[in-house]
Amino acid sequence: MGRIVLEKVTKNFGDTQVIPPLDLTIEDGEFAVFVGPSGCGKSTLLRLIAGLEETTSGKVLIDDQDVTEISPSKRGLSMVFQTYALYPHMTVRKNIAFPMRMAGMSEEEQNKRINAAAESLNLTDYLDRKPGQLSGGQRQRVAIGRAIVRDPSAFLFDEPLSNLDAALRVGMRLEITEMHERMQTTMIYVTHDQVEAMTMANKIVVLQAGVIEQVGSPLELYHKPRNKFVAGFIGSPKMNLIESDEAKKHGATTIGIRPEHIAVSDSDGIWKGTVGVAEHLGSDTFIHIHGIDGCDPLTVRAAGDVSFKHGDTVYLTPDETQIHKFDDMGLRID
Repeated sequence: MGRIVLEKVTKNFGDTQVIPPLDLTIEDGEFAVFVGPSGCGKSTLLRLIAGLEETTSGKVLIDDQDVTEISPSKRGLSMVFQTYALYPHMTVRKNIAFPMRMAGMSEEEQNKRINAAAESLNLTDYLDRKPGQLSGGQRQRVAIGRAIVRDPSAFLFDEPLSNLDAALRVGMRLEITEMHERMQTTMIYVTHDQVEAMTMANKIVVLQAGVIEQVGSPLELYHKPRNKFVAGFIGSPKMNLIESDEAKKHGATTIGIRPEHIAVSDSDGIWKGTVGVAEHLGSDTFIHIHGIDGCDPLTVRAAGDVSFKHGDTVYLTPDETQIHKFDDMGLRID
């Protein structure tokens, strides 16, 4: 079991409140991702759940037990940090075994769990190596293996892939997601990368300045962002937000349209603009267009073989059924 509930949790550092009163429920077996810009409070919130930071007020419950005053080691959670935190003088086997040795587990049980974790993480051939002999991705898998053998009620990941290169990040992202599918254990994952959030989570928690802006599945947040902040944060490239007479025509202060919902032509359309940078990515081309009132530049997602180049005049037509409307408070208008 691994149901985690936060009830009116706050966190102050001195006179500064970084987490205003906050309620959140993460159900048993969910893969929840905390996402938001730097300084939004996502890592602080994770540390409050882990017990590495004390709550200023409110309660943290794990499987209906109030653990607010319980030490981190007794909460039944395993945490994987941004830095691998491996012991350089120990082999992979000993690094993975360390928490079990500290708990006084029998050597037979230790070996059983080590072998199972190593097999699931493709580390069997590296058990007798030391961390310095491993790649970054392998070291991160060792850190995850050390968390797995504790058989926790939930895993907590604090930006675990940020030290890896792009290719390793994609590989590890898939491995962690596959691990969740196999284990069905509650996982909470912190990242500033909304692509990681969209591809890994079944529940996303979007944070800004310690406040939860929206909670929902990736597609719920993508198709029905609650406000302008979520609209502009979720999606890559981000949603175009337009504040001009065009928005007023739709009865809104701001309208939003995603790059894939705009048709581009060299002959006719509703909006006229000038091509700036065209990013050719193979299957897609992202065209950044200047001269659109209220949104400069505006991004369009087009087919990979389009031939528009810098300085070309283009015409744009948004899909009217895909326009998002926001009021003067930045809230969604349905």
